[in-house]
Amino acid sequence: MISGMLCADRRGGPLPGPPMRPQPEPPASPHRRRTAMADTVLYDLTEGLATITLNRPDAMNALNIDTKEALRDALLEAAESPAVRAVLLTGSGPRAFCVGQDLKEHIGLLAADRDGSGEGSTMSTVALHYNPIVTAIAGMPKPVVAAVNGVAAGAGAGFAFAADYRIVADTASFNTSFAGVALTADSGVSWTLQRLIGYGRAADLLLFPHTIDAQEALGLGIAHRVVPADELASEAAAVARRLAEGPTAAYAAIKESLAFAAGHTLTEALAMEDELQRRAGASDDHAIAVNAFVKKEKPRFTGR
Repeated sequence: MISGMLCADRRGGPLPGPPMRPQPEPPASPHRRRTAMADTVLYDLTEGLATITLNRPDAMNALNIDTKEALRDALLEAAESPAVRAVLLTGSGPRAFCVGQDLKEHIGLLAADRDGSGEGSTMSTVALHYNPIVTAIAGMPKPVVAAVNGVAAGAGAGFAFAADYRIVADTASFNTSFAGVALTADSGVSWTLQRLIGYGRAADLLLFPHTIDAQEALGLGIAHRVVPADELASEAAAVARRLAEGPTAAYAAIKESLAFAAGHTLTEALAMEDELQRRAGASDDHAIAVNAFVKKEKPRFTGR
């Protein structure tokens, strides 16, 4: 299981996590695999790109226990698979990316907690589900693109904030929503949001939750790009495919350097850059890129 501290650039940069592991050699030939995990999360692997789709459109992709477990497992599979070189995370349907906790299920679990018929604390879902999901997204040793197709609220917003790149439909929106149900931030939002937009703005959005439309999200630095809703799928897939065809080990090192530098001095960051650049300079992809440059050809990266 991937674990570690979430770190991020202050204005819309990647949200890296713990040190990245060098990637095993990917298969020589591309392949495609589709998996439905508990029917609530779809997993498609095509030519190095893992597309993970929250699949409860009738419930606005709300997170019940089955969905949280399936999403956690899908992300960990993508992180550990040498065949995966980039991840695209999105939601089914036009209404929602993910509206966070399924409150209908949550009400029943809270009642069971109170009368003693439950199996444990309902809020243990933070440690069991939300923390591993966000850590897997932010600590993924490969790029993660969030295609925000609709409302991203609560934990759903947290998942998007933890991604390295956010492409947002012009009809989509964000809402922290936690205070509205008398809860504090989870899913890494206390950590990621202030690093995207600054402490003051993050405090404002958490204390006074409200709908942030796509253009406001772009202005704040939450969204990297806003595109027409009917172009989101193709635009996000194109960005994610480009990353999947890129130098995977170098991307992992970039994420690691950003994570490290966010919590260390310049001197320490320079030392880490030296270490990571030595590693990148010894990679097959660096040799491929240099040779392609000399020959005035487009490099064909292997991810090694």
